[in-house]
Amino acid sequence: MSLGRRILLVAALAVLAVVAVAALAPQLLTAHDPLQTDVRSALQPPGPAHPFGTDQSGRDVFSRVVHGAARSVGIGLLATAAALAVGLVVGVLSGVAPRLVDAAAMRVTDVLLAFPEFLVALVVVAVLGPGAANVAVAVTLAAVPVYVRLGRVQTRALAAAEHVEAARILGIGPVRTFARHVVPGVLGALSVLATIGIGSSILAAAGLSFLGLGPAEPQPEWGLMLAGGRNVLGQAWWISVFPGAAITLTVVAATVVGRLLRARAEGRTA
Repeated sequence: MSLGRRILLVAALAVLAVVAVAALAPQLLTAHDPLQTDVRSALQPPGPAHPFGTDQSGRDVFSRVVHGAARSVGIGLLATAAALAVGLVVGVLSGVAPRLVDAAAMRVTDVLLAFPEFLVALVVVAVLGPGAANVAVAVTLAAVPVYVRLGRVQTRALAAAEHVEAARILGIGPVRTFARHVVPGVLGALSVLATIGIGSSILAAAGLSFLGLGPAEPQPEWGLMLAGGRNVLGQAWWISVFPGAAITLTVVAATVVGRLLRARAEGRTA
């Protein structure tokens, strides 16, 4: 790995470390209550008392960005983990299923892959209704087809590998052989894909919240905060800029780490 990519990786990991602290222990970064209002302090620009300024209700934007990490990142992580689990099960079963069942599963997957993930998530959450839990379900269902497709391909490739065939020749049962030599390999491939998918899931969840389909006020969430400042962008740019920057930095950092991990897993020079 070149020096430039090493620096990029360290910077991305540093960003993710700060986001992790914000999500798990926000009190270490701010002492302000993200829900406390003070009309007299409304729309104050960034300054010593409020590093990111205040919003229309006088709430500290920095505190809300820090506390919002738990919801924004949490939804993305939950959706990615659920999509990986579903993709692993369905992909593996499709890889060993009879041709008719496999063909049916892949046709459904192909139809879902034909649409952008965000559009699929938007349709799902429109049917289920707004809310953080429904957003997580919607983002999960939108991401599942990618994991199913990769899981099926990896299952077929590993099932025909020499070491799996050798295990069969040695008399090891098919279930044991499959569990020890195929499933771990499929899980490894899907895990690498998930490191990239986390960024996409966070972005999709923030987009749905921006449209008013995610957590409701006054709960701090990056997409919701971004939408909250759009009507006063010319007067108080900081209300939308700082949560937007948090989304951008987190997604870019997660994508950088994911792509470098994928390149390393594939034996390529990152």
